[in-house]
Amino acid sequence: MTPSTVAQSSTSTDLSGLVPSPLEAPAIRWGVLGAGGIAGTFARAVTTETASRVAAVGSRDSARAKAFADANLGPDAATVHVHDTYEALVADPDVDAVYVATPHSHHRDHALLAIRAGKHVLVEKAFTRNAGEAEEVLAAAREAGVFVMEAMWTRFLPHVAALRAALARGEIGDVVSLVADHGQLFPLDPTHRLYDRDLAGGALLDLGVYPVSFAHDILGVPESVTAVGQLTETDVDGQISMVLDYASGAQALLHTTLWSRTPTTATISGTLGRIEVEGAFYAPTSFRVVGFDGSVRTYERPAVKGLEFEAAEVARRITAGDTQSPRMTWDGTLEVMRTMDEVRRQVGVTYPGEQESR
Repeated sequence: MTPSTVAQSSTSTDLSGLVPSPLEAPAIRWGVLGAGGIAGTFARAVTTETASRVAAVGSRDSARAKAFADANLGPDAATVHVHDTYEALVADPDVDAVYVATPHSHHRDHALLAIRAGKHVLVEKAFTRNAGEAEEVLAAAREAGVFVMEAMWTRFLPHVAALRAALARGEIGDVVSLVADHGQLFPLDPTHRLYDRDLAGGALLDLGVYPVSFAHDILGVPESVTAVGQLTETDVDGQISMVLDYASGAQALLHTTLWSRTPTTATISGTLGRIEVEGAFYAPTSFRVVGFDGSVRTYERPAVKGLEFEAAEVARRITAGDTQSPRMTWDGTLEVMRTMDEVRRQVGVTYPGEQESR
C-alpha cells in the first residue's frame, strides 16, 4: 500500500503545560532601554504574564519614557523610574536586568553600557550588526560575570519544545529539508528604520533572523551558505533567498522580504514524514506531524502571548547564577550572526562604521 492510499489516523495534543509556566519563574526587576513597539510588547508581557516587574524605563526623551510607562505598565506606571538617559537607566540600583530594544545599530553599545554597569542583559534580535560586535559583547559579559542572552523568543515557545521533541523521537525520520519564510509589507520610506543603513536596516536582521535562527535550532551550523538578494533604493536588503547546506545532507531553504506579507510558515520534511508549522512559525502557533504511514498528529496552539517565556528564562537563569541559557547559548548567537554575515557579504549589504568591529 502506498503512502497516498493509507487511511489517515488523527490525534490532537494540547500544548498547554508543555513548558514551565512563566508565572512560576522567580521575580526580577527589569529596566527597559528604548521605548519602541517591541519594548512595549515585552513590558506588557512581563507585567501581566510573569512574577517580575518593570522597575525602570529609559529613553532619550523623558516625555516619551513617561508616555511609554503609562501606555504599557498599567497601575505599575506610577511607581516606575523614568530616566531621560540610558546611562541613568543602567545605573538604577532597582534594576536587575536590562532589556535592550533599540535599533540594531545600537545593540552593541547599549549592551556594553549595561554590562559595564554590572547589569544582566537581554538584547533584542538580531543580537548585533555582525559577529564581531557580538564577540565584543559576550567577551565583556564573560569578564563581568553577568547573564546575557539574545531575545530570540521563538526558542522558548511551547510549540517549538513540542516539535523538537517530535524530532528527537524520530517521528519524521532523518531531516531532509527545512523551509521557512518571513516577509512583511513595508512600503519604501527612507526615514523608516528598516530602510535606514545608519540604523542597520533591511529585511535580514529584522525579519530574516527568524528563519535563520530556526534552521540553526533544528539543523545546527551549515557547511555552506548560498544567498541571492535585491537591495532597496537606500542600499539595505529588501529581499533575500538563502540555501543552507548541512553535513547531514539536509538543506534549509529560507526567504525574507520587506515587500510582501508572506505565509510565515515552516515545514520540516524527513524520511518518514513532515512537520507543518502554521504561520507565524516564530510566534505561538499550532503544527501538524504528518506521517507517511497516514498518521496525523495536531499540536494545538496554547492561549499565550509569547515574550513572557523568554523573560521567565532570563529570570530563572539569573536566579540560578548562570551567565547564559542552554536554549540560546552564546555560541548559538555567534553562529547565527556568522551565517547572516555571510549572507550579507554575498548580497552586498554593509553598514556605516561596522567594519571597525568585523
